[in-house]
Amino acid sequence: MVRFKFFNFIGLFFLISSCVSNSKFVLLQNLPGKDPIQLDQLVEYDLSEYRLQFNDIIDVKIRTSEDFLKEGFFSQATQGNNMQGVMAGGDAFYLTGYTVDQQGKIRIPVLGEVKVSGLTLPEVRSEIESQLKNYIKSEVEVQVKLGGIRFSILGEVRRPGKYVVLQNQMTIFEAISQSGDLTAVAKRDEVLLIRQYPEGTKLHQVNLTDRQIIQSPYYFIQPNDQIYVPPMKLRELGNGENAAQSLTLIVSSISAIALILNLFTR
Repeated sequence: MVRFKFFNFIGLFFLISSCVSNSKFVLLQNLPGKDPIQLDQLVEYDLSEYRLQFNDIIDVKIRTSEDFLKEGFFSQATQGNNMQGVMAGGDAFYLTGYTVDQQGKIRIPVLGEVKVSGLTLPEVRSEIESQLKNYIKSEVEVQVKLGGIRFSILGEVRRPGKYVVLQNQMTIFEAISQSGDLTAVAKRDEVLLIRQYPEGTKLHQVNLTDRQIIQSPYYFIQPNDQIYVPPMKLRELGNGENAAQSLTLIVSSISAIALILNLFTR
């Protein structure tokens, strides 16, 4: 009878430890105590214009009116180089772009060093155009683009690693989907976002289960962001990722305990 009660207790313990509230898994919920965001409701983004910082890569293209007459409005060579970069691994600007150094500068032929740290892309374009007027008298057109969004994601995701996405904006959910989605034991309400600023680095905690995230400044990731998804405490107990695995774990544990008890009670 004592042994039977002991097995019941062990089984109940593992069963409780493997059960997690559904609210821990569902993303974008209207959490209690917060203003709900209804379906089809228009939500304004908290999207500030990105300012360049150390280690960013930007693509700068300068064309004069003579270049337009010679090459046309669309340069086939430029398009071909970009496509080759995408086919080679998705980082089209690593070899051809300009990397912001520790002093916050890039070095452009003829112009020399140009201070870009802390500036937005339109401000960098305006600064380059202003300096070019000292060397070029004809009409000039400057294009400045970010060399994609580089970010790292690790922890409880299917494919942790460093990624480069060739687009101007990207949400944190798109970043997670790049890594193959979260695992079953990912702690969705305490995701850590490590973000670089011109002055240094800050750590922010993000709750993916809260629908209010789409109004936060962390909904859109920025270049060089690092995302860490911690595990639930159940991971420490060896929790299975689905009901079948959890049941197998419980049965295996009880069988092991029964074997040990039999060895000591003979």
